[in-house]
Amino acid sequence: MAILMPKKVKHRKWRKGVSKGIETRATELAFGSFGLKSLGTRWISARQIEAARRMILRYLKKGGKLWIRIFPDKPITRKGTEVPMGGGKGSVEFYVFPIKPGRIIFELEGVKEEVAREALEKAADKLPVKTKFIKK
Repeated sequence: MAILMPKKVKHRKWRKGVSKGIETRATELAFGSFGLKSLGTRWISARQIEAARRMILRYLKKGGKLWIRIFPDKPITRKGTEVPMGGGKGSVEFYVFPIKPGRIIFELEGVKEEVAREALEKAADKLPVKTKFIKK
């Protein structure tokens, strides 16, 4: 599957911003019976989300349904190597989702609890943030 990125953005380049406080949105399970909840504040890149998604699907084989509750829409820019100071902001390299504590990242349905727990723990290893397994 293609890497997650927005089709169209209002502003091509964003400022860094400050990610503080706890999440108020997507803090409860809405679709599945089991979920992976963030306990920290970090930027999760589209590549990391994709790696975790693949890990879950590989572990589940054919059973169960997966929901991804985050979408990377924050553009991160980088300047080329050996580019001198000044010369403006670099070009967009990749997209991230700035995650806060309390946010549900993935949800699972249609599998046994121990299978879901194992799959989500394997996915959590691919993410840069501490997480916990939750159930309805």
